[in-house]
Amino acid sequence: MLTHDNARCLIKLDRPIDRRNLEQIVPYPIAHDLILQASPDIVVYECVCRNARATHCEPTQVCMVVGRPFADFVLEHHPDKSHRLSREEALQLLEAEHLRGHVHSAWFKDAMLNRFYAICNCCKCCCGGIREMAERGVPMVASSGYVARIDPAACVLCDDCIEACPFHAISKNDDTVIHDWERCLGCGVCEVMCKVGAVTMVLDERKGVPLDVRMLA
Repeated sequence: MLTHDNARCLIKLDRPIDRRNLEQIVPYPIAHDLILQASPDIVVYECVCRNARATHCEPTQVCMVVGRPFADFVLEHHPDKSHRLSREEALQLLEAEHLRGHVHSAWFKDAMLNRFYAICNCCKCCCGGIREMAERGVPMVASSGYVARIDPAACVLCDDCIEACPFHAISKNDDTVIHDWERCLGCGVCEVMCKVGAVTMVLDERKGVPLDVRMLA
């Protein structure tokens, strides 16, 4: 076993890495557009993270593979843990996970025909990747390119956004809500969980370039 830093010392790259090939957090509207514009071949399968825990969130079939040959591969090798979805069913699943306050991430890289091929819908309690990011600062996925903006005049200090944020980017000091820019990955969970509309997602170029679905679908 190696620590993260020691493992990095063993590897030397002779070319730059295109960060667009990393997994990236995507707010719900972008995830919705990905499903609308991508291939109609969609397969949902069991979330490994949820199934690995003795007590886990439901439902467990929330990970979606989009397009061939990947959708066919999952069906062939996991016929008892996966099934096809229509585009409408995929959108309904995505919306349901969104309303539960779960995080959407898009997967795309050169090893997978250099295109978008999957969407995960992750909960902060079960997802191994979110736990590594939130608790240990391990850079598992790229930011969405957005950050949360909290309107102090509209905020009623209900703590809903603090509880909902999977990356511990929101806290409270007396009568003030504090937003940690470094921790925020622009997932949009706080926005959907705020009942008074005090949270909005805004572009921030310092966080990177948001996912352009037109280049990936």
